[in-house]
This record gives sequence, C-alpha cells and structure tokens, in this order.
Amino acid sequence: MNRNGEDVQGMRKLADLSWWISMTVLLLHFYYYCYDSFQGWRLTTDLSDRLLVTIAGTGLFEESYISKLIALVFLSLALLGRRGRKQGQFSVRGGLTFILAGLIFYFGSSFLIAADTDALAYMAATFTGYLLVLTGGVYLSRVIAYSMRKGFFNKDAGGFRQEERLIETEYSLNFPASYLWNGKRRSSHISLVNGRRGVLICGNPGCGKSWLIIEPAIRQLIERGFALFALDYKYPVLTSFAYAHFLENRHSYPASAAFYCINFTDLTRSRRCNVIEPATLHYLSDAIGTSRTILLSMNKTWVNRQGEFFVESPINFLAALIWWLRQYKGGLYCTLPHVIELAQVPYDILFTLLGAEPSIQTLINPFIEVYKNKSMELVDSQLSSAKIPLGRLASPDLYYILTGNDFSLAINDPAAPKIFCLGSDPPRQEALSPILSLYIDRLNKLVNQQGKYKCGLVCDEFATVRAYTMISNIFPTARSNNIIPIIAVQDISQLRTHYSREEADLVVNTAGNLMCGQVGGETARWVSERIPPVMQYKTTISINSSDTSISRAEQPGDAVTPSTIATLSSGEFTGIVADDPGRELELKAFHARLERRGRDLPRVLPPVVHDVDEATVQEAFARVKQDIQKIVGEETRRIAGDPALAGLVVKG
Repeated sequence: MNRNGEDVQGMRKLADLSWWISMTVLLLHFYYYCYDSFQGWRLTTDLSDRLLVTIAGTGLFEESYISKLIALVFLSLALLGRRGRKQGQFSVRGGLTFILAGLIFYFGSSFLIAADTDALAYMAATFTGYLLVLTGGVYLSRVIAYSMRKGFFNKDAGGFRQEERLIETEYSLNFPASYLWNGKRRSSHISLVNGRRGVLICGNPGCGKSWLIIEPAIRQLIERGFALFALDYKYPVLTSFAYAHFLENRHSYPASAAFYCINFTDLTRSRRCNVIEPATLHYLSDAIGTSRTILLSMNKTWVNRQGEFFVESPINFLAALIWWLRQYKGGLYCTLPHVIELAQVPYDILFTLLGAEPSIQTLINPFIEVYKNKSMELVDSQLSSAKIPLGRLASPDLYYILTGNDFSLAINDPAAPKIFCLGSDPPRQEALSPILSLYIDRLNKLVNQQGKYKCGLVCDEFATVRAYTMISNIFPTARSNNIIPIIAVQDISQLRTHYSREEADLVVNTAGNLMCGQVGGETARWVSERIPPVMQYKTTISINSSDTSISRAEQPGDAVTPSTIATLSSGEFTGIVADDPGRELELKAFHARLERRGRDLPRVLPPVVHDVDEATVQEAFARVKQDIQKIVGEETRRIAGDPALAGLVVKG
C-alpha cells in the first residue's frame, strides 16, 4: 500500500497480466496470418495447430484488425496500471507523437499482407508500431498531470471577481471594461456610483488616462447637462472635444447655458476674465489666499516652508497690494495686471499709499518700519521675493486676458450654468501656472456653495498647477454641493512638486474613487495597499521515484501587487470605487482593461469671439501702466494735501 491507500503490488500484477495477454494475442496473430512462413521455418507443431484451430473458431482471426485491436486494448490496460517516474521534461505532446506514429505502423502493416510481402517485413512493421505505442504510453505515464507554470508571469492564475453590472445614477460615471478571472476574459463595467466623493486618476504618460477616462467622463457629464470646468493642459484637445459635445447635447441644458474658453494661444477664441474680480473678494483673507496661491505656484521650494518669515513676508506684501486695489474706488482697478504694476512703484511712494489704508496697516507696517530704519537689504529681500516672480507675469497677452470681464467664474449659477475650458500651453507652463492656479482656486470658492447647479470639475495634469482649494475644500465637501471633482496626475511624487507631502497625502487619502494605470515606486505600493487582499491558492508539487503529490494551501495575498501595477499595459487600470448609501457595492476593487465606447464626434474649436491683433494687445498693456501712474499721482497728491494723512508720508 502507498501513502494514498493504493495497492501498488496488486496493480502491478494486474498490469503484468494484461501485458502478457496482449503479447500472446499478438503472437497468435502472427502465427495465424503468417502460418505458411512459420511452416517453412519448421516452427509448427500438431499441438499448436490444434490450439490455433480452436482459437480461430471464436472469430478472433475473422478479420486481421480484430486480433490487433484486442492486443492493443490489453496493452492500454497494462499501461494504465503502471506508474512511471514523473519528470518535468516529459510532455503530453511528445507521448502522443509516439503513439500516433506507432498506430500508423501497427495498423498500416496490413497493406504488406495484402501486397503478399515477406512475412518478416509484416511482423517487423507491426511489432515496431507496437513498441512505439508502448513507448508513447510509458512517456505519458511520466508526464506531470498538473501544469507547473501558467504563463511566464502566472497571469492566468491571477485575477479576482469584479463588478460586471452597469450601475447608473444621477452622479455616476461608467466605463466599459473587461477583466481576466480564472483564465477567462469577462465583460464588466467600472461604475463610479457616486462621483461626488472624488475621483483620483493616476498613470504614467501614454497609459490612456485622457482617452479612456477623462474624455468619456466629460462626455457623460455634458450628456447629463452638468455645468463643467475642464483644465485643458494641451489646448485645444479637451476644449474642442467638450465644445463638440456641448453642441450635440444643447437640449440637455437651460436656454441660458453657454460655453466659455480662456486660452493664451489663440486670443481670438479666448474670453477675458478678471481672476480677482472685486465682487469675489469679500474679506482680507480672500486676498491673502490669492496671494499665497500665486507665489507658492511660482516658488515651488516655498511649499514646504510655509510659516517661515521669508515666505510669509512676500505673501503679506502681495495680499496688501490686492486688498488696497480692492478698496480703491470700489475695486475699479482691481485686476492682477494692476497689482503687478503697482508692485513696481518706488518704496517710499508705495508705502505711503499702502500705509494710508487702515484695513491693511497690520500687514504693511512691518515693512514700513524696516524701511524707515534704513534696513534696505532686509526690505529688498522681503519685497523682491514677490516683485521678481510677479515681473515674470508682465506679458501683454496676459494683461489683455486678465483685464477683461466677459463672464463670471460662478459656472454653476442656476440662472446661467456654464461649460468653462481653461487652456494651458505646455511650452509656457512655468509662466502660466500661477494664472491657471489662481483661476481654479477662485472658481472653486465660487462653485462650492449650497443650492447651486450640479457641476463637474475636471483637472487633467493637476500636478502642473497649485489649486489648494481643490484639495482642502472641494474633495472633502463636494458631495453635499453636488460637485463631481476629477483630478488626474502622473504620479504622487509629481503631485508633491506643487504641494507639500501633507497636502498631497490629503488628496490621495480623501478621494473615494481611485483609478490607476501604470505607475511604479511609492505610488504603486500605495495603490496596492488600497485594494483589499484576496484568498489565493499556493500549489506545491512533490515528485519521487514512485509517486507524485500535489498539495494546495489557501492563504490571503495581494489582489494586485506593486509589480503588477508597474507592468500594466496601456489601457489597463486598477483601483477601487466608492458606493452610496442604499447602493452598497460588495465588489469595489477592479483590475480591468478599459474600452472606449460611445459616439466620437468630430472635434470643433470654439468660435472666434474677439477681433484681436497686436495693437489691441499692446493697447491693453499700456493702459494698465497708465492707470497705475494715474492712481499713484492722484493718491500721492491727496495724501500730501490732507493734514490728517500728511504724517503717513514715508520718506526714504
């Protein structure tokens, strides 16, 4: 008995008996059909002849193939009762090749008898076939029944059950997909049942973020009549896509809805918008927040040094400039270009103007005191940190865009919902990043209010801007205000170029829905940890001279390992979705290949809205400078001529 309870000796004896019967039947077959040759060789006897006649009476030799087939059947029984020593290099294909060749010789030798060929040739061919079948059978008995390797990376054995239903809600986003499970590809849907809980998309360039997620999400939002903001990093890719679908789905929106675009590439198709519209600056803290957004987006090293003296000083200085213009004549000149030009005014005149405004004295007095104490080096180091970055924004096209007021950033105003695309220009990314960041921050504060129209915020290449309100306000509170925030980044480490580690961790930890393409390093490990483990089977094969044992143990393991995430193909994404009260999902994790479905419309550029030439742009540029000269002259004379304010005049 072996360890599996089998009677090995009994099976071996039965196999030997079957083999002897097989050989006996084959020899009797030769003796009957080659009798004349045996007689010529004087190998016949009376006893054997009588025995042959008796056996022939049973019909065994009625046809030549009958006895051959019986011999082959007993040979098969003999092989089934034997166990060869298992060896990894033996394969089923090799054994079947021997058996097929043997059957051709074994049964094909009958043509030699029909052709009246020499008996020795017939017996040699038949016996050769018999030996080949025997060899093939022994070969198969040495093959390991269990496949020791399923593909080079064992992908066929991986996978897990995933949600396959298409689940649609008012705030859902749905992406058709397919996934592997138990070696079979199955159709599925990645249904973000509640997009309001935030959508974070990660993936290296070329993994399919825009093609398979961003653009389908924009299409679905427009088809459902959502107000929409889209950061178009590679203008006009997303802008032309969104505008085409807006035209196609115009019926889904109120008559007052409109499409707006701001870009710095084609000014004729760009709207103008004052990013610090005075009506949106209600408190001094709004000016401080605006100042922080501008300067931190221009000085990336400051992100991790917030709170330090030489970081907070220029932020306070710029905030004082913004709030002074906000207060001057009701904010008539409160634009970012005017702020930039005001910052270039000589110190004694500038400090006189700012010091005369009571609401910012706490911000500006420290600078005035240092200046009066003749600590020019300290003053220069404080103010230059703001003036030098602002000087890089002194561009005619930027002044033209930022001094107009074609529309409001309140895109989810129920009376006039909007689709707003903000176009960037990769070659000018460093220069445009502060402006783009400020637009997004100001927009976020306006849309994140109760009682507004449902809207979506889509920020592709979010790590190229610094829109802190998206992290601190939108993601945590968007659900209650019917906002679907979607941000896409290449990698968490890239996100930390514009945000501190704590800020980056805040967005990745508060996003309810995660969709990740190919990434590596820390991001891959973080994504892998977000996906719940699954039960896996570990198979062990033990081979010895007489037996092969296969054991399987069940143990928990990573559903998607970091190495798997690092080797995802383009179009493959993994992640986890968030559900909704009353719509709980049992299967939240996914690892699937996304498919792009739906109608792809020809992309359409927004229409020309302004007749803009170089003279128009230069005129706007010069007008800002003239405005500041006028303001400075009037205010200087007013302060000097007012006895109550004369003491505030600062002299260098």
